Amino acid sequence: MALAAPGIGSSLDVNSIVSQLVSLERRPITALDQREAGVQAKITAFGSIKGALSSFQTAARGLSDAGRFLAYKATSSDTAVATISASAVASAASYTLDITTLAQAQKLTAAGQTSSTAAIGSGTLTFDFGTISGGTFDSGTGKYSGAGFASNGGGSKSVTIDGSNNSLQGIRDAINSAKIGVTASIVNDGDATAPYRLVLSSDNNGVSNSIKISVSGDAALSNLLAHNPQGTQNLAQSIAAQNATFKVDGVSISKNSNTVTDVIDGVTFTLQKEAASTTLSVTRDTAAVQASVQAFVKAYNDVNKTLSDLSAFNATTQQGAILQGDSAVRSIQIQIRSTLTGTLTGLSGNLTLLSQIGVSFQKDGTLALDATKLQGAIDSNFSDIASLFAAVGKGTDSLVSYASSSSSTIFSGGRVVRSRSLRADTETKGMPATSFSPFIEAGSK
Repeated sequence: MALAAPGIGSSLDVNSIVSQLVSLERRPITALDQREAGVQAKITAFGSIKGALSSFQTAARGLSDAGRFLAYKATSSDTAVATISASAVASAASYTLDITTLAQAQKLTAAGQTSSTAAIGSGTLTFDFGTISGGTFDSGTGKYSGAGFASNGGGSKSVTIDGSNNSLQGIRDAINSAKIGVTASIVNDGDATAPYRLVLSSDNNGVSNSIKISVSGDAALSNLLAHNPQGTQNLAQSIAAQNATFKVDGVSISKNSNTVTDVIDGVTFTLQKEAASTTLSVTRDTAAVQASVQAFVKAYNDVNKTLSDLSAFNATTQQGAILQGDSAVRSIQIQIRSTLTGTLTGLSGNLTLLSQIGVSFQKDGTLALDATKLQGAIDSNFSDIASLFAAVGKGTDSLVSYASSSSSTIFSGGRVVRSRSLRADTETKGMPATSFSPFIEAGSK
């Protein structure tokens, strides 16, 4: 009688045993994978912080441009009469502008030709520019008698006319291509026999830019274009060169351009209409200051949110963010907040705290701007606001003017007597620079 017993092999779960053995062998690898994933997550988080800090740095550096806080807004009471713009070196003021004449360029017209493509003659045209003085002008003929001509000293310019360009069209194109300060065109006046006229216009306005043309070569070319206001005039003046004449607050001024840049410091205005008046006003652009400070507040809040989100603890899920408790995040937050709440030294004005212009921290750690308080500071203490953010300087001697500076500024003929501010403090702590405010004393080395 045979006895049967279950085989040992049939009772073993070989696959399960192997899986467990493999799992045990992979535990170090799994732990490394999990650790790698954690490190990668932290690298990504720090990358986000780096990007946020870079944006904050860009915003802070933008605020270090004093021009943002020294901007002016210029307006004209009648833009049809004149338009105006102002730079940071302007001063707030109002001016009365009375325009008599606008500047204009001289135009000369040649005798009519039967064809614009027929050959005329070859030679050299020499152009000079200057002022016509004295004598009398006959508006019927477009010519002067007894007048003088004085070159403006800009030098003569020449154009060669040869067989390739000796027609009226060729002469026009040769003059225009030479770019000598004269523009040529052809006008068809409708005359039955000789309708094609060459018209020459000075590119520059003003009485000192009238045209004189000397011609060497064929007589036909000379008879057409030779023109000397104090001698032979083969062209007729259709428009006389003229300066702009106007008054600013009653002071008479003459300029050869309708765009005026050197009458009022930092102010450019363009004359638009003759025999007309307008009021030009230059005021502080307080809207630009409000916008600049608001941009600074937003830039801080953006970086603060990134830091807070990456280091927060969720009480509901009982889960901490990837950088919760990280000392680097805490250090960055402390350094920025310390800089923004600290008293700035080395400033000559009454404003030494951001809170004095309405920029202060809230209970949730964000910055907020009190626009009313900022406007009050703008109205009462505008000149000191720029020094809280931007590089500004003052000299004790009116002959010394501030242009720009850095943390190692050396003034020729002067010395830095104070240079601590928000910019210097933030640079010391390795944060984005936002202000450097030197004050110089002239006359000592």
